[in-house]
Amino acid sequence: MSATVSVAAEWQILYDRFYRKPELYQMQWKHVDLSRNKVAAAPFGGPIAVIRDDSKIVQLYAESALRKLRVFNSAGLQLSELIWRNPGGRLIGMSWTDEQTLVCITQDGSVYMYNIDLESVGSVVSVGHDCFTNNVVECVFWGNGVVCINEAFQVFCIQDFRNPVSCQLAETAIEDFPLCVAVIEPQYTMLGNVEVLLSVGDQILKVEEDEVKQLNVDVGPIQKMAVSQNAKYLAAFTHDGRIVIMPTDFSDIAFEHTCESALPPEQLAWCGMDSVLLYWDDMLLMVGVGGSVQYFYDEPLIIIPECDGARILSNTSMEILQRVPDSTVSIFKIGSTEPAALLYDALDHFDQRSAKADENMRLIRSSLPEAVEACIDAAGQEFSISQQRKLLRAGNYGQAFCSQFQRDRIQEMSKTLRVLNAVRNQEIGICLSIQQYKLLTPSVLIGRLIYSHHHLLALRISEYLGMDQEVVIMHWACLKITTSSSIPDNNLLEILLEKLKLCKGISYAAVAAHADKNGRRKLAAMLVENEPRSSKQVPLLLSIGEEDAALVKATESGDTDLVYLVLFHIWQKRPALEFFGMIRARPLARDLFSNYARCYRHEFLKDFFLSSGQLQDVAFLLLKESWELAKSPMASKGAPLHGPRIKLIEKAHNLFSETKEHVFESKATEEHAKLLRMQHELEVTTKQPIFVDSSISDTIRTCIVLGNHRAALKVKTEFKVSEKRWYWLKVFALATIRDWDALEKFSKEKRPPIGYRPFVEACTDADEKGESLKYIPKLADPREKAEAYARIGMAKEAADAASQAKDGELLARLKLTFAQNAAASSFFDTLRDHLSFPGA
Repeated sequence: MSATVSVAAEWQILYDRFYRKPELYQMQWKHVDLSRNKVAAAPFGGPIAVIRDDSKIVQLYAESALRKLRVFNSAGLQLSELIWRNPGGRLIGMSWTDEQTLVCITQDGSVYMYNIDLESVGSVVSVGHDCFTNNVVECVFWGNGVVCINEAFQVFCIQDFRNPVSCQLAETAIEDFPLCVAVIEPQYTMLGNVEVLLSVGDQILKVEEDEVKQLNVDVGPIQKMAVSQNAKYLAAFTHDGRIVIMPTDFSDIAFEHTCESALPPEQLAWCGMDSVLLYWDDMLLMVGVGGSVQYFYDEPLIIIPECDGARILSNTSMEILQRVPDSTVSIFKIGSTEPAALLYDALDHFDQRSAKADENMRLIRSSLPEAVEACIDAAGQEFSISQQRKLLRAGNYGQAFCSQFQRDRIQEMSKTLRVLNAVRNQEIGICLSIQQYKLLTPSVLIGRLIYSHHHLLALRISEYLGMDQEVVIMHWACLKITTSSSIPDNNLLEILLEKLKLCKGISYAAVAAHADKNGRRKLAAMLVENEPRSSKQVPLLLSIGEEDAALVKATESGDTDLVYLVLFHIWQKRPALEFFGMIRARPLARDLFSNYARCYRHEFLKDFFLSSGQLQDVAFLLLKESWELAKSPMASKGAPLHGPRIKLIEKAHNLFSETKEHVFESKATEEHAKLLRMQHELEVTTKQPIFVDSSISDTIRTCIVLGNHRAALKVKTEFKVSEKRWYWLKVFALATIRDWDALEKFSKEKRPPIGYRPFVEACTDADEKGESLKYIPKLADPREKAEAYARIGMAKEAADAASQAKDGELLARLKLTFAQNAAASSFFDTLRDHLSFPGA
């Protein structure tokens, strides 16, 4: 029981609630006096920025003649420092953002941002142009934003430092500087914009972007204000020494407490959501519902609000003031008979081999699950490792008698405590409570360890929690490249690969890009060779000037998009002949380039084919251009394009002529050019644009139809059209214009080499039965004669011709032809019955 009493003896009671103030660290810094410095401490156990306050008269030592901005961890170990030489006048305020970026604002409104290594982040911005003429007097920060007030009582705001855009809020029209300022964060307002509370005389003004509201608050002049973390309540210290707690809508007063001093405190801050802290020179006062607690100090303090309490920073120590959790109270409260206290006591008796342990266990058997849970929860709330172990042992001891309890609960808490104890180490200096850890999340904690250069611990925690390790190794690799300029590329590559191989699927390309950015192109090229994903490898190779390697990797991947990416990049960067040489030996790249250029860049493709000796491909491109010229809008408007087309075809003919394998193409292009010329001449003479791009046969037929027999003969002679083809063309052309006399005269010039059947078909197709009868008797084949008679409806003559042919199948077909004619049909049956020949 003595251990229980010693734990509870350190608590302070405020009405019905207990508070404790354990020491987290003895500060390791030297010659740091908080009263002489401006201090900005980040929440969640974050870093502390310290710089000499130039608004105070202090004695300068030799080593402190230069004004330095220094960053420490929560244990007072220095992380970085920077000699402050920034212009802009006096430093008005500084604070850490949620991403642990240090923001410093000077008198002229300039905003300087630094990372934890005090390296500049982004460019210098301004909170407002009017601040150059009217200096900034006060700054109020919140998570990622700030509100500034200048000498002209104008209010400026930057709502998010990640996108630092300044805006001026509504004009306040006040004549004196506000007694104090507080801010309601944008995430807690209805419109999502910041609201600024100004204490002016007996009133409070709410300043928004487009209006100023005067609030009815009957508490007198307010000297100090602080908004709670959830923005539901406002703590206000009045002129008569009262601390008043009211909702931020100022609807009523929740409670008030009269302090011993009417002097406004140096600091006013919330301690969680249960109490408010006020600090004067030598006293820290905690005020809550039902009373107050005083803590006396002989050194200056900085209050750092947290979600579950407040950290107290002094010259020599870091403490945390927080409400004692209910689970801890149930165990360690003096005289507690709660099940958790009896379980904890039972473990003591068990260690002493006392039968009292069994008696305690019987007393709490029905409440054992709750007692085990309370011990486990209390272990998570403790900062003392020995106390954590004992509470977890108590929970484990009780779990052995409780079959209903969740078995992995102790394992989960043990895992969480191992992580918390690791980061609470003085060298790391991130002293998180378990509530802060849950709110911050493990991934954010790992990110903060990375940016503090604790990569090994971040890697081990990631592995222990089963999280992705890539972000840790990636950051380490990039930092190693940046800080290892003296290590040769080959040696550094071995060091990097040894670690990078620990994480499967890590992006070597990203590390290589960082190496290239730092001027180590050779190292980047060696790193990117290990990248298995072509989609990341190829773009990086291009960015570092390794076009040859990029083309090889792209073609090996078979990804046409990647190949095109490389082709277009090289196309723009390299001379044409060099580009052609690179793709000539790579079939995929060559074919993809050809397909693209064939559609969009004919001239470039012709240059490529000429450089490769592919004359026939150039010729085919010329023919395609000629054909596209014929289909162009200019051609449809009647523009004379035959000349350019003929020249293109003649060029194609010349190129085909230089190759032995393309004799046919050479001859065809020669005749095509000759035909185009002749067709153009015919169009000129006939004044009818109907010849160009028609075939030889169509040209002859058109000439005959137009009555230009001399031109038709010229075409026949020039292109050596055969007699049979000539007869066919002329017969049907004359039938088309129904020039039957000319057709008959043509048939008598000499015996037609195609026979008389075309004459019969031409007349029959024109529905000229009389003309057909002139040529049917001249048909030599009885079968042709029978079918010709049948087509013009002469059944008897068809039957006579069929009988001469002695073809039964022919008779059957003819019978079907005349099936509608009963007399003709019976005539064919009779003829078939009386004749004797094959098929009858």
